[in-house]
Amino acid sequence: QGRSKKRSRKHQRFMERRALLEQKGLLSTHRHLGSHGPVAGLETQSTLPEADGTTAPCCRRVPKPKKVTSPSASPDSIARHHSVLLSQGNGSTKGVRMSSPLLRPGKYVAIDCEMVGTGPQGRLSELARCSVVNYEGDVIYDKYVQPELPIVDYRTRWSGITKRHMKRAIPFKTAQAEILKILKDKIVVGHAIHNDFQALKYFHPKDRTRDTSRIPMLNQRAGLPGRANVSLKSLARHLLQKKIQVGCKGHSSVEDAQTAMELYRLVEVQWETELARRLPSRPASPITDPTSDSHQYMDDQYWPTDLMASSL
Repeated sequence: QGRSKKRSRKHQRFMERRALLEQKGLLSTHRHLGSHGPVAGLETQSTLPEADGTTAPCCRRVPKPKKVTSPSASPDSIARHHSVLLSQGNGSTKGVRMSSPLLRPGKYVAIDCEMVGTGPQGRLSELARCSVVNYEGDVIYDKYVQPELPIVDYRTRWSGITKRHMKRAIPFKTAQAEILKILKDKIVVGHAIHNDFQALKYFHPKDRTRDTSRIPMLNQRAGLPGRANVSLKSLARHLLQKKIQVGCKGHSSVEDAQTAMELYRLVEVQWETELARRLPSRPASPITDPTSDSHQYMDDQYWPTDLMASSL
């Protein structure tokens, strides 16, 4: 009789614990404990022995999985992991951009500059207009720039610059500071982009530069020789079915920058896959102080033959 009372008290305590669990919503009220799988947040597989040889269930908290936080992405990690991220999407840029926080379109800009002739016989090229667009092709910078030397040749046929444009131009140093602030830590797209950096008297890290004039896959898609120096005008006509640089009023730096970005996005997956395979892992390249190389880039070896290449 004593043992029966003892078992009864233990059973009563067990029933009280069970009622408490049911009251807190941690145990189903429709089934006996142990007749189903673990309740959410609990594990009911193990048991504790009672003094009389019976067993009572022991509820243990299941540890929550640790959150894995991805590190902040640098422009270099974007380039190296671009192909992996793109493979997670549906192949289109829109689908891919939502696949991972590592890929940030805000880190991509396209640039195009228009130059005028200064110095002896107007053979030095100086910046007269600069346009920068974002990944979507929206204009984020477009200003006329007053060269440091007097203008000898406006080169209107190519640059589209006339004397009246210089009335609202800003000083070169001011424009340079504004533009380099935009380009800092960005992946910069452009066509024959060395000419644009040359006009800005600036070096941009090579691993953050995307020059559409040096992509064999673009030429191949256009049915042109892979290593040929093809103009932006020709690539736009063949690949985008778009006519640019038409008429005698000169080029539009906004239109050229937007076209370069369109071409980049056309082969973005293949290009970044190739770069990711070739680029070794290393710290981000430092931004070069533009004032340290101001003595360079004044002798324009590309004028006028480089500009004449637009007739391709």
